[in-house]
Amino acid sequence: MSDAFSQFDIGLLTGILVGEGSFGGDGRQPAITLRMHVKHALLFEWLVKTWGGRLYGPYDHGGRRYYQWFARGRYLRDVLVPILDESLSPELDQHSWERYQMMKERYKL
Repeated sequence: MSDAFSQFDIGLLTGILVGEGSFGGDGRQPAITLRMHVKHALLFEWLVKTWGGRLYGPYDHGGRRYYQWFARGRYLRDVLVPILDESLSPELDQHSWERYQMMKERYKL
């Protein structure tokens, strides 16, 4: 795992992505997406400060106000994939691990 991130950083990111994240893409490039209510603004600030990626919003849709964080491209491939390869497992969360594997397979990561 990268020495640039603490075990806490890696564990919190992994937990957030298992609980709320989406592993997929737009058909052209892979993406990890996290969408949560604006009441989690401080968590999004930590996420961007610690991990980078892109934050969008806040959006209003269907009575819900939320932010959306994306990790794509070289950043996803070079930074997040190696970390998630070590921290995400079927023993931790089968569904998230399968979605992550499908994303990697589809986009040749």
